[in-house]
Amino acid sequence: MNLIDIYIKEVTKRLPENNREDIKLELRSTIEDMLPDDYNEENVKAVLEKLGSPVTLASGYRDQPMHLIGPRYFDVYVTLLKMILPIAAVISLISMIAVYLIGYSGEQAVINIIWRLLGKGIDTIIEVAIQVFFWLTLVFAILERSNKERDEQPLTASLKKWTPDDLKNIPYVPKKKTISKGEVFGSLMWTAIWSTIYFYANHLVGVYERGRNGLELVTPTFNQEVLLGYWPIVLVVIGIEIALALYKLIKGQWTKGIAICNTAFELISTIVFIVILTNPNLMSQDFITYIADLFTITVNQFETRIVSGGISISILFAAISVFEGFRKAKIKMN
Repeated sequence: MNLIDIYIKEVTKRLPENNREDIKLELRSTIEDMLPDDYNEENVKAVLEKLGSPVTLASGYRDQPMHLIGPRYFDVYVTLLKMILPIAAVISLISMIAVYLIGYSGEQAVINIIWRLLGKGIDTIIEVAIQVFFWLTLVFAILERSNKERDEQPLTASLKKWTPDDLKNIPYVPKKKTISKGEVFGSLMWTAIWSTIYFYANHLVGVYERGRNGLELVTPTFNQEVLLGYWPIVLVVIGIEIALALYKLIKGQWTKGIAICNTAFELISTIVFIVILTNPNLMSQDFITYIADLFTITVNQFETRIVSGGISISILFAAISVFEGFRKAKIKMN
């Protein structure tokens, strides 16, 4: 076979069978029209080079795209992927930790459980990332192939064609005023961590000693019954914190509204923390006695320092968070 026949075959084999014969004739006619009457191999090579790769030429004859996700939907696809992945990862981590700790019998060493949770958490994040990537990619691949328009102009997040008027709705946001997705993800992760520790404190927080199975918890710090007595208001705090994180994700920048919501959250959470911390039965007597003997101080001194220190630190961090929120909200957008 000569170069022309091979080239035509390379093009048409990538096309549906019912269209191949017509395209063969059309393509051969096009090539012959581009060649001089007395052509040689060099002339053929020059013409085929102008026509380009058989793959590229074949894609021009196809009704369906040869790419998985084209430029029309790619920006929307990436935006949704970045938005969904952190939320799905945090939700799956919270579920995984809750299920794992609910089934905790108290026989295994806590340090071993922590290592298992870390390993399981990494596996969970990878699995969720693969699932989100697969299903979102599948949806956009189907959307790409169901699109009957030949227009390849990228769409905006609202699935509409871009116009210069869209620039009016995209204000310049200074970097210090921006709320990054990493910040939101970190906030949700912190919520998952402290809420898990709170509801399972008697298995996680306390004095550890080396035992047969490694480190073993011998003296819990807190009375779990006291902590669980505040569970309704703690769930409210968790709900507010998650809602605030999602609100930040949607807005993407610090505003006066977010600063006010952040202030309300810090006020509520600080009050709840102080109420729980000042409960005289919060810490177990064995733990108080152990620490007091360790630092050679009286029990009353230890309790006073813990309560006063905890209150001072919580108020300080809340004040810093409120101040930073309003400071960032006041940054002007040029």
